[in-house]
Amino acid sequence: EEEWRRTDYRHIRWDEAERILPANGATAAAVPAKNLEPLAGAEQGGLLVFVDGVVVHYQLAEALARQGVVFTDLRSAIRQHEGLVKQHLMTRAVRPGDGKFAALHAALWDYGVFVHVPRNIAAELPLQVVCYNTKPGAALGHVLVVLEDNAQATMQVEYASAQQARQSAYIGATELIVGAAGNLRYVSLQDWNRQTFEFSHQRGIVGRDAQLDWVNGVMGSRLTKAFIEVDAVGAGANARVSGFFFADRDQFFDLDTQQNHNAPLTNTDLLFKGAARDNARTLWQGMIKSLPQMQRIDGYQVCRNLMLSDSARMDSIPGLEIEADDVACSHAATFGTLEEEPIYYLMSRGISRPQAQLMIIEGFFDELLQRVPFERVRQRLMDEIEAKIIG
Repeated sequence: EEEWRRTDYRHIRWDEAERILPANGATAAAVPAKNLEPLAGAEQGGLLVFVDGVVVHYQLAEALARQGVVFTDLRSAIRQHEGLVKQHLMTRAVRPGDGKFAALHAALWDYGVFVHVPRNIAAELPLQVVCYNTKPGAALGHVLVVLEDNAQATMQVEYASAQQARQSAYIGATELIVGAAGNLRYVSLQDWNRQTFEFSHQRGIVGRDAQLDWVNGVMGSRLTKAFIEVDAVGAGANARVSGFFFADRDQFFDLDTQQNHNAPLTNTDLLFKGAARDNARTLWQGMIKSLPQMQRIDGYQVCRNLMLSDSARMDSIPGLEIEADDVACSHAATFGTLEEEPIYYLMSRGISRPQAQLMIIEGFFDELLQRVPFERVRQRLMDEIEAKIIG
């Protein structure tokens, strides 16, 4: 299979990645305090915390509950909103036939979150989900977000885990469904420990005149193989997909993105930025596709790479499959290193060389970090980037 040709995962010790046993007595106290801080101000729209796949904290603002917003764990949603979940769960966005890990996830998923925002409702306060693992093993988490027509929401999901000596696996799925004239801002941040191997399928469905602003950050794990796709299915659909990644030591990130124009008059804009140092490796494969007769579409994709050591390897493979003739589609990939001239300029003004390098790398990522709508989260991400640079 082409999408797996450059990804070798035969070294995973699957015998160490048995299912995490949920009844371990873990509480929200196991989660670092920084991950539980409110996203904006002191008031939260909703907070759902999983530890080893078990809900350990749940809250939903009364104002959102009165609006009919559903924000709950997926198993509770199946009991309380069976019809809604059944209509959307792995039927439109991620499907079992999307790949071997999608099929495995469909058969064995063990926890997840469900969000439903009714028609014409704007959820003004952000929703926050934290998935934290304290034990080694395999976890299969699912995110299902459904915005009905003319609905609005902002949401962040964060994945992290405690340091472990044994290997772990995360086999996940994310489904974002935005109805006509809806508007979803969605942030996904991943910082698994260095013994975790992630395989995930993530897809957004964007309806007529709808907006999806999706930010995806990858900082942790030993290996991440993520399929990140967006389908523009209604005229006037607009999707902006942003990604940032920073690999160091022996990390390998393989990010496979696809922008599918399944309706005319649609727009997709993808920008990824990544850095690699030490012996790390990154791979980005991007594709813009259009169905026949899908005219007047606008698709753009670019991946910008910053190599911070001679032993790191970064590959980018953009692509187009266009079956219409009235389109504006383009792609690009760039590669660079830290140039001496700006470093010298900063040093001439009394800044140390390490600090000058740090400032330049932070500037490289700043454009994407500014797309994260939460100041506290942006600062925390900048601190994590600094920690990787300092080593």
